[in-house]
Amino acid sequence: MEIAENKPGLKKALTPLMLWGLGVGYVISGMYFGWNLGLKEGGTLGMAIATFFIIILYSCFSFSYAELACFIPKAGGVFDYANKAMGKDIGFIAGMAQIIEFVFAPPAIAFAIGTYFNLFFPTIPVLHISIGAYFIFTLLNISGIKAAATFELIITIFAVVELLIFAGITLPHFEVKNLEHNAFPHGWAGVFAALPFAVWFFLGIEGLANVAEETKNPQRDILKGFGSAIITLVVLCILTFISAVGVAGWEVIVFKGGTESDSPLPLAMGKIVGNNGLMFHMLVTIGLFGLVASFHGLILAAGRSTFEFGKMGFAPKFLGNINGKFKTPANALLINMVVGIIILLTNKTGHIITIAVLGALTLYILAMISLVILRKKEPDASRPFKVPGYPVTPVLALVIASVTFVLISYYWYEMALIYGGLLILSYILFKVFYKNQSS
Repeated sequence: MEIAENKPGLKKALTPLMLWGLGVGYVISGMYFGWNLGLKEGGTLGMAIATFFIIILYSCFSFSYAELACFIPKAGGVFDYANKAMGKDIGFIAGMAQIIEFVFAPPAIAFAIGTYFNLFFPTIPVLHISIGAYFIFTLLNISGIKAAATFELIITIFAVVELLIFAGITLPHFEVKNLEHNAFPHGWAGVFAALPFAVWFFLGIEGLANVAEETKNPQRDILKGFGSAIITLVVLCILTFISAVGVAGWEVIVFKGGTESDSPLPLAMGKIVGNNGLMFHMLVTIGLFGLVASFHGLILAAGRSTFEFGKMGFAPKFLGNINGKFKTPANALLINMVVGIIILLTNKTGHIITIAVLGALTLYILAMISLVILRKKEPDASRPFKVPGYPVTPVLALVIASVTFVLISYYWYEMALIYGGLLILSYILFKVFYKNQSS
């Protein structure tokens, strides 16, 4: 089989500040919506317990993954790491899990963009807004990595400032009794059921590894991006959780008119300033930046992971082509857009989030195993960064990710079956496709 390694490379344009913007931007929509659905499952205490363990997972994972990204700075991320550590079959499973995560997460965010935008223009259907967002930000990603990353940095800064403003307005109205109200409605079963929504708080930060090939100095700057991003996100997670629930209790930010809501922060804000005030509309407008940041960023990361599959011959080769003018993986971006819109049409935000989370957890598990194997296989290889506390740090991430995967699969077994079916089907197609290409 001829592998397209001699094709023009991706353009190197990313700086440490841009990497921080991407790392926070990939994730920050998780602060704006999605996590509140975990409150329905676990209540305030159940969701808090789930989030506590997920914070430990991501803190350990991020620095462990940074070692891999600095060691193997390629656009495929976990696909390249697992491929090097365990061979092409496990590499394919790892890469496919990553693609499922990055392709399923944007439709869930697109729903939220449509919901937030619909607050201003109720006559425009949510679905139309969501599909329009796909076209706009796919085209922006095709136009060039520097333009895309600069845009991401700007809207991420707006999104972070918005969360700080939200906390500043809501915290003076915080009451402990609102955290204590119906705090543990389903016991420990609620903690387990809340796990996918706790993961949603941080899902996507691993996308930083997929832009390693486009970083000016990946061996140095990727670590700065991961470290600064995870610290920022942990602080924002705790602040947003306490300030949103503390206003009037968790039910207020989960349900709107008897149905589950994709806009928890406007619901909390409405309890303080009303639903028609200038401050409410200003904050909702700025809040859209947080959703757009993650939507745009994950489209970027998904394009790189799909591109690497095509480049290595694990998927149709046209996916591995780079646009001659913009030096971006245009074909991969367009295909991901089509698949994302199809997923969007299911109109099942909670289910889409759960499938994306299962893909992410598979990525985390195989990445941590790859790290341990590569340390043993190539102990003397040059590693620009080594994770502190090895082997405890990656093993702790591996254990928490594995337990979380099992619990989510048990409590959300229908979504686990769909996810498993996607992996199995894609693996069968890979074996047939790859064999035919090799013969």
